[in-house]
Amino acid sequence: MTAPEVQDVPSEPGAEEKAEAPRTPPAPRPARITWQKLTVLPLALVTVLLATWLWFLQADLDALSRNALSGGQVSKALWQHIQLTVISTFFVLIIAIPLGILLTRGAFSRATPVAMAFANMGQATPAIGLLALLVIWLGIGRRAALIGMIIYAILPVLSNTITGLKANDPTLLEAARGIGMSPLGVLRRVELPLAVPLILAGVRTALVLNVGTATLAVFGGGGGLGVLITTGITNQRMPVLVLGSILTVVLALLVDWLASIAELLLRPRGLQS
Repeated sequence: MTAPEVQDVPSEPGAEEKAEAPRTPPAPRPARITWQKLTVLPLALVTVLLATWLWFLQADLDALSRNALSGGQVSKALWQHIQLTVISTFFVLIIAIPLGILLTRGAFSRATPVAMAFANMGQATPAIGLLALLVIWLGIGRRAALIGMIIYAILPVLSNTITGLKANDPTLLEAARGIGMSPLGVLRRVELPLAVPLILAGVRTALVLNVGTATLAVFGGGGGLGVLITTGITNQRMPVLVLGSILTVVLALLVDWLASIAELLLRPRGLQS
């Protein structure tokens, strides 16, 4: 007696496709810059400036206050302040970042404690005292103010560059060398991109420091918004003092906001959280 034959039941068309787990589309990458980041702080700063302007419309200014604020004095002081900040930050970058890279290379790393000690001394020294010493040495002028600002702001960029490069995973660097990269290629394509977030954070800190330190440039003949602040203090003219202080604060917040935008844009995409 033969066993009954088992007939194959034909499967429904598309059953195999139904059995497979549905593929979820890859999650979209989050935007680097949100609309809140682009609008909240600028709107707040515009509101502060508008409120200050409205206050000045109804303020009772005497002849001395009008003289200090007329004839383009405010725009001149603001432009000098911006120039001092940009020039000093530029020199901080071209000094601190290459020096930080050099101090992480081979035998030069032995000099890192000495370089960091000098950088710490520069920032630990009171800014007004440092500026006074530079004025005695170099004379009154913008050069003394710029050198003082550079010395005062070099520490965060230098220390963050060294820390960022030293924090790189040694296995990644060894793997890059193993595939035939030159030391310069490893630095340019692996080490620096990984250290970018810390370096940019140091640059952002240096920018804000320079905006604040530039107010002291007036004591060395460097100009800037410190002219309005010292005029308001020495002559006891509150409108002049308020305007100089508000413009300094607004400029510092604006520079910090622009630096944060640049930090988000320049950060390598693979390092986004």
